[in-house]
Amino acid sequence: MTTRKLILKMSMSLDGFVGGPNGELDWLFRNSDPESVAWTVASIASASLHAMGRRTYADMAAYWPTATGPFAEPMNRIPKVVFSRGAGGPLTTTRAVEDARAQEVGRAAAADPAVVASWRDARILTGDLADEIARLKAEGGGDIVAHGGASFARALIATGLVDEYRLLVHPVALGRGLPIFERPLDLALVETRSFPKGVVAHVYQGRASASVS
Repeated sequence: MTTRKLILKMSMSLDGFVGGPNGELDWLFRNSDPESVAWTVASIASASLHAMGRRTYADMAAYWPTATGPFAEPMNRIPKVVFSRGAGGPLTTTRAVEDARAQEVGRAAAADPAVVASWRDARILTGDLADEIARLKAEGGGDIVAHGGASFARALIATGLVDEYRLLVHPVALGRGLPIFERPLDLALVETRSFPKGVVAHVYQGRASASVS
């Protein structure tokens, strides 16, 4: 039986960090170019569902409804699912929102109510992460693209249910920061692509995909 894939899309430094020690993401924007942006937008736009943890959801819900640029359309259009362990207090944004807004060329004057609703009405899942992912996969449909959050990415990897890793490696060494891989993991490289400013996309197949028939 064919099930939908779970794809983890992350940007990381040469030394394997997805954020600085305090979650800084300013280094992501120094090496972006139109080709790497187009590749990433296409990767996101192919999904039928965005998946994220509670913290990333808070950032994205605060940022994307009034954002402009090529990422805004697929981020706002595609349905969302949020994994949360409970109420957890009020939603607060992180340093990532500040770093993203610092790079903006322009903003929409006002958010479209339908776009705001698409974020407000995101599906919230509070059960065991592995069980919830398995149920989402069994629903069928297009692929699920997961967005981290280092802690959420680590939790997803620990389930063993990630089918594909789309990792954009930037020509930056941070020295210290937030990793997503905590234990040995064997992956199969299925695609690489280099971009003009030194970013390299690596696409790996995870163990989960090998067990699907």
